[in-house]
Amino acid sequence: MIEADGIVLRALEPEDVELLYEWENDMKLWVVSNTLTPFSKYQLKHYIENSKLNLFQTKQLRLIIEVKEGENLFTAGMIDLFDFDPFHNRGGVGIVIHSSLRGKGYAKRALSVFVEYCFGYLHLHQLYANILTDNKASISLFESEGFELTGTKREWRKTTKGYVDELFYQKINK
Repeated sequence: MIEADGIVLRALEPEDVELLYEWENDMKLWVVSNTLTPFSKYQLKHYIENSKLNLFQTKQLRLIIEVKEGENLFTAGMIDLFDFDPFHNRGGVGIVIHSSLRGKGYAKRALSVFVEYCFGYLHLHQLYANILTDNKASISLFESEGFELTGTKREWRKTTKGYVDELFYQKINK
């Protein structure tokens, strides 16, 4: 468990299957997660069981974001390290905050804690994020945490509105 600034980042638990079922099957998120078909609870239970494997085996780390406010602790979202590359010491970052909790600063605090963990504990050299050009909230979030725009992938994502450019952001551990 990683805790700082009223944010707790914790490993997946079997009880999280309902949350994952809701979030992974939210078609509005599929364009950023490269999902084409719904997930079953069976698949998600299996995924949670495999999440206990070593980061070096799975090349991915998914953590649940919980918020501590006084005596209250509630789940706000999840954050991922994906495409973990231990040779080059880098990985991608993705974050989802429950739609009813967006705009409250939880993503910023969680991303800050996560970056500190990745750079300070995992000793990564860099993190990156892929963000659609129309996702102004994510652009603002990652820029506020020191990620820099380093490239644009033209017409990279197919959406219901047509092809959309995807921005490539990086943060180097100095």
